[in-house]
Amino acid sequence: MGEYLRSLEDGWTIYLWLVSGMMIVIAAIFAIRWAAKNDQFDEDIKYVVFDKNDKDKMTPEEYEKAMRVNKEQEEKRTEALRLEKEERLKKTG
Repeated sequence: MGEYLRSLEDGWTIYLWLVSGMMIVIAAIFAIRWAAKNDQFDEDIKYVVFDKNDKDKMTPEEYEKAMRVNKEQEEKRTEALRLEKEERLKKTG
């Protein structure tokens, strides 16, 4: 293999770099597309860490938003678990 690489003319490595770069760009595009489809860019997700005990640490608007986001996330989780259970039931029979 080393002998073959030495037999190549000068300048072939640029093509290797171009192919590697294209693969990285394509992988990044797929990763961003996946993230967008799976709500990974949701700024409100930070409110999930709060609960009713944190009411005194937030403004009324922030608290209301945190509780709304928590409720929405719990509904999404319940739906995802329901779909997962249906998939398992389909597989098992």
